[in-house]
Amino acid sequence: MKNKKICFIAMAILCFEMLLSCVSHPKTKGEVDANETLNISDTQDNIGIPKEDKTNVETPRDGATTDINNEPNETVPVEPFLLGIERIDEYAHLFSGKRVGLITNATGIDKAGRSSIDILYEKVNLVALFSPEHGIRGSETAGKTVSHSIDKKTGLPVYSLYGNTKRPTTDMLRKIDVLCFDIQDVGARFYTYIWTLCYAMEACAENNVEVVVFDRPNPIGNTVEGAILQLEYRSFVGYLPIAQRHGMTVGELAYMFQKEFKIHSKLTIISMQGYEPAKYFSEYPLMWIPTSPNIPHAETAIVYSGMCLFEGVNLSVGRGTTMPFEYIGAPYIDAEDFSEKLNALNLEGVFFYPAYFTPTDSLYKGVACNGIQVIVTDKNKFKSVKTAVQMFALLKKDYPSHFKITDQGYKLASINLLSGTNWFTASDFSAEHTLERMENDVARFEEQRKPYLLYE
Repeated sequence: MKNKKICFIAMAILCFEMLLSCVSHPKTKGEVDANETLNISDTQDNIGIPKEDKTNVETPRDGATTDINNEPNETVPVEPFLLGIERIDEYAHLFSGKRVGLITNATGIDKAGRSSIDILYEKVNLVALFSPEHGIRGSETAGKTVSHSIDKKTGLPVYSLYGNTKRPTTDMLRKIDVLCFDIQDVGARFYTYIWTLCYAMEACAENNVEVVVFDRPNPIGNTVEGAILQLEYRSFVGYLPIAQRHGMTVGELAYMFQKEFKIHSKLTIISMQGYEPAKYFSEYPLMWIPTSPNIPHAETAIVYSGMCLFEGVNLSVGRGTTMPFEYIGAPYIDAEDFSEKLNALNLEGVFFYPAYFTPTDSLYKGVACNGIQVIVTDKNKFKSVKTAVQMFALLKKDYPSHFKITDQGYKLASINLLSGTNWFTASDFSAEHTLERMENDVARFEEQRKPYLLYE
């Protein structure tokens, strides 16, 4: 009986010590509460950012509480997906007492379809709007000059960044303290919205204006494809050396522009909450607003990153049809033969179906064309750039007297600007060699972009 009492007392003392240990030991260093916000200055030692860095990355952290043995005890529910613009109330301090400008268009909306213009007009001192290519409402065709105007709803001036200038001028920025950016990108280097952002960052650095980026998803995930732009082919469809399909959000790109390419603007990125970078746009509770007249659906963006290369040759990419960038053809193509040979290549995630269409815009306007419909059967396996390279090689082989490169022999031919290289115009072009060089660039860019990725 005496031994039982001793055993019971020992067990009681042990339990008391364990309880005291749990109460007295704080959370281990490095843990972050699920609702805590991480400022980039808190992680400078971890990602190699110098202490004087002027970038703030506002990003929530998900986590789980753990017991004394580091075994899961209570999992914190995953927070709902939020766009950067939907987190504005958390960052009211960024705009307090400041005059705010906004670069946006019709794609700048929250999940409920409310315009970023209306959101900022209500919550901050919004004094000016800035319009990229395609206009403030996204209705203008590619390459068409956009004029200054007045926004009918707010009465604010709308400055065009796709007219006489593609950069905000000193006069435009004179009465602005903070310039915001909220536009849906499509994930391809030659889509000009990211360069509007880049130009704006350069202008803001010169004029001591802060930049705030409300982040949005890359609609085609985080896959990297294609060549890195060679600077001798830089233009407004490719200004800095990034991959053709970069796999980054606009916030991550802004971060890269500032640090990797030394654009010294004061930058704050209001990140998304609950974003998973490998996902495609259709996997989020978001509405797709056409980013331009010929990107009517999120699915269009999946093929666009490769098929847009054919804007540099004498093919129609289906502009002015119901399937832009999914229809590829010309009057001289045999649709049945072309589709059959492409399917014989057994490219992953895609099927080619004979197509017959008449464009109402751009090349071959009003002319019957024959070609293929690019049908994506598995978006996670489909490689748009690789597919375009194989299509280019087959066209060059099968239609040597008809298939032509626009401005052949001119260094700044469209396909060189779009691809960021001269690989397609080289006399010794081959699909195998081109794809090998692209894979080398992909590996290099994937490594180069790592410090700027904001999401796991």
